[in-house]
Order: sequence, then structure tokens, then C-alpha cells
Amino acid sequence: MGPILIVLENGAAGVTEATKECVNKAKSLAAQLGTTTVAVGFGKQHVSDLRRLAVTKVVIASGGTMDLYNPDAYEKVLAEIFGNVKPYLTLIANTTMGLDLGAGLAGRTQTPLIAYGIDIEEQDGRLTAISQVFAGKLLARVPIPEDGAIVTVIPGSWPADNEAGDPEIEEWTAQDSEAMRVLRVVEPEQSDIDITKADILVSVGRGIEGPDNLPLAEDLAEALGGVVSCSRPVVDAGWLPKARQVGKSGQTVKPKLYLACGISGAPEHLQGMRDADLIIAINTDESASIMDIAHFGTTADMLELMPALAERLKGG
Repeated sequence: MGPILIVLENGAAGVTEATKECVNKAKSLAAQLGTTTVAVGFGKQHVSDLRRLAVTKVVIASGGTMDLYNPDAYEKVLAEIFGNVKPYLTLIANTTMGLDLGAGLAGRTQTPLIAYGIDIEEQDGRLTAISQVFAGKLLARVPIPEDGAIVTVIPGSWPADNEAGDPEIEEWTAQDSEAMRVLRVVEPEQSDIDITKADILVSVGRGIEGPDNLPLAEDLAEALGGVVSCSRPVVDAGWLPKARQVGKSGQTVKPKLYLACGISGAPEHLQGMRDADLIIAINTDESASIMDIAHFGTTADMLELMPALAERLKGG
């Protein structure tokens, strides 16, 4: 059996949390299957991080256009490394880059691709991937073929691996892409709050009615020791920034408590929070989809309940 390959993605602070989640799962699966782990990193801006990953081997692709994501260049060099490593399983974070690169790699190497993965189970030496389909409405169990597969994994599916290691290092020289070049990089908006790391989220939807009522959610979040997040309509209305959005087109979160206030529960939103440890829904519509996955729910008016809860929590 070949090794488990992890395709790394770099953020402003180094290897991303989503990538470290893949490292964590790869190590666990490799131990169960009796194989090794190989990570592939791009560019030299985060070499120090790559050299400390707790995997068996790290391949660093540098030169050419590796410092900035270039689909054509990345696919070519990754396909070369793929052919050399001959992995049984390849894990890539299901991010914008990961979806793009995973599909391209699958096409170039003629390897099956399983997208939107949320887990991989091992039984009797065989792996089965669990993937979200129909915007998270259904889960598909897909056996990994004996020849292997590529799985793009939704961030937040597993804990991140922050263990330091001393892997074998291999340098791989990449060539410039003749078909595509990066003209400029448009940075996404930054937020002082990372909702993916919060243990408690007070998430608001269309039921908040307007930005003037956001202080109610902020006050409750403060009383709970959490932060405020939201569904897509709140972002589309300009009431909260994109960085606060939970859902398929926003962030995937897995807090200990997810308090959904005035959120109907569209599949796009449920995909980003359904794995929270405890989900409590406040919605005047008892037939709202959010009620189907909530552990507890109430049809109380959120604009009345939120300040009452905050006052009680503060000892008032």
C-alpha cells in the first residue's frame, strides 16, 4: 500500500488550520494501515513551518511560480510528485484552492475524486470516505478503491495537528507555467475575530430584522463568553462582514454551543454548522429546517429572549 499524501496550503501565518486537520487524519489512518505520510508544500516562504510538520516526509516544490497559487503550475508539479510517491490516498482541504487543485490533479492522474468529504473510516484495512452531497442534505459513503483516491475535506472535520516533527525533506524544482501567470493578488477582507476557533457562537439570521438589533446578539454573546456569527442573508444585507458568515460559502464551524437566532436553516447554512456539539434554535416558525437538526428549540421571539437571557446570565 502506498503512503498517504497531504497537499498543503499556506496562509498568511503559515500552514493553514485546514491543512493541519488533514495531517492529523493522515497520521491516524497511516498508523492503522501500516503506511507512511508524505506532505507536499509549495514555495519557500514557509519552509520553516514545513520542516517541522509531524509527518514522515515533506516534499517542497519551489522555483518557478510556486510562491503564489497558479493552477496550471501547481497541477503539473503535483502530478509529477504524485507519480513519484504513488500514494494510496491523497487529502486536500476543501477550500477554494483545494477544490480547484483536487479536480485538476484527478484529471491529470486519472484518479477518482471524492469532494466535500467530512470523514474517512477504516475497517479491516479498507477505507470508506463520507461525503456531503446535495448541499449537505445527504451523506454518501464511498469505498476508497484499491488503487486509491483523492479526497477534498471540508475544513473543521477533524482537530488540527500542531505537533512538531522532524520529517525527511525532499526538494522538488518546478518550472514556470507557460499557459498561466499571476497578475495580482486580491486579499480577502480581514477580521479581528476567527469564528472557526470560537467555542460558543451566537449566530443571527434574517430574524434579527436589521443592524440596530445586532447589539442584542453581541450582548448575549459577551454574557456567554462567545462571539457573534451569522447566516448569508445578514452578510448580503451588509449588516456583518463576510468573515462572520457560517455556511457553504462562508466558514465551517464546530463550536461547543451554536445558538441559532432567527435562522431558518437553509442547506447552505446547515452544511457549515451541523456538527456543533450543542445546537439550540430560536425561531418563531416551529417547522423551520433548523429545528430538524437542533438539540433544543424554542418558538420564542428572539428579540425578546436574547436580552432576557443576557440579563439572567449576568445575574440580573
